[in-house]
Amino acid sequence: MEVAAIILLLIVLAFIVLFVARPFFERRHVRAAENNHELSFLLAERERLLTALQELDFDQSLGKIPAEDYPTQRTAILQKGADVLRHLDALGPDTSDLADRKVLGGDKAPEPTAPLSDDELEDLLAKRRNARKEKTAGFCPKCGKPVLQSDVFCPTCGITLK
Repeated sequence: MEVAAIILLLIVLAFIVLFVARPFFERRHVRAAENNHELSFLLAERERLLTALQELDFDQSLGKIPAEDYPTQRTAILQKGADVLRHLDALGPDTSDLADRKVLGGDKAPEPTAPLSDDELEDLLAKRRNARKEKTAGFCPKCGKPVLQSDVFCPTCGITLK
């Protein structure tokens, strides 16, 4: 009888230890999920900044932005972009490879050994702009939605494009 009670007590004790230790095991999964969320946020922020930089350059070329404000605004966006890239690099080498592949449209760029200079950042932006220019063919004449060069029909309204 005493042996059965001791075994039952050990089983209950084992369940208690597992129940108490469970949060320590779950924290690893939570940290991995937090890293994925942070990576997703940083990649989205990088895309937003690249778009903002493109729009700023376009607005400046149209004369919508005063010449004295343009350098200040461009420098601020470039600085924010550099900060995002530094954070991506800090997350690990896998994330910087992913970021490089997205910026260059699938081509893997050599990994930088030092922080990106302004010229290197400008080169990455120019490659991204060229990749976007090759993909888009403008806008649908009927509905105004963007269309690709490979589209024969507008994906929104169905009008023949070619």
